[in-house]
Amino acid sequence: MTLRDTTESDEELLLRFKKTGNSDYFGQLYNRYIPLIYGLSLKYLQNTELAQDAVMDIFEDLLPKIANYEIREFRTWIYSVAKNHAFHALNDSKLTKTMEIIPEIVESDDIISLFEEEETNEAHRKALYGCMEQLPDVQRDAIRMFFLEDMSYADIVETTGFQLKSIKSHIQNGKRNLRICLDKKLKR
Repeated sequence: MTLRDTTESDEELLLRFKKTGNSDYFGQLYNRYIPLIYGLSLKYLQNTELAQDAVMDIFEDLLPKIANYEIREFRTWIYSVAKNHAFHALNDSKLTKTMEIIPEIVESDDIISLFEEEETNEAHRKALYGCMEQLPDVQRDAIRMFFLEDMSYADIVETTGFQLKSIKSHIQNGKRNLRICLDKKLKR
């Protein structure tokens, strides 16, 4: 039986790949599902280039790991893998879009103006730094690095080792907690 024999079932090709480690078997199996993967990726990503990239990325991601998976029905399994990949790609693109929008939001945000010396009086500054001390450490550090040290998200990720999503969450939660605290302190 040759590698290009298409009469083998999905299960047979997968078993041959697992036994031999010959990537041609997995390639032959994967090729059967490229239209499904591409179509599903296109449906969710709404972009032909991203869908084509998804087809290649999934193959490259799976090839070294596929032998470790217990797969009962390849069609159902690859469908789930492709769908999850598309969702992750969508989330990543949403993060990118959010990053592009955030500077506009931050510039108009009232918290940033509280950190600018000329725009705050002594009472506001004391209240702000008092509230900063009440924040959880990770929120306080993220706020300090972002607003006071003018670090970018990438710099904060590199410094702290946290993921981008976590950093953004800490900053957002820290800003919300600062607002709540400042409202209480300044209304007394």
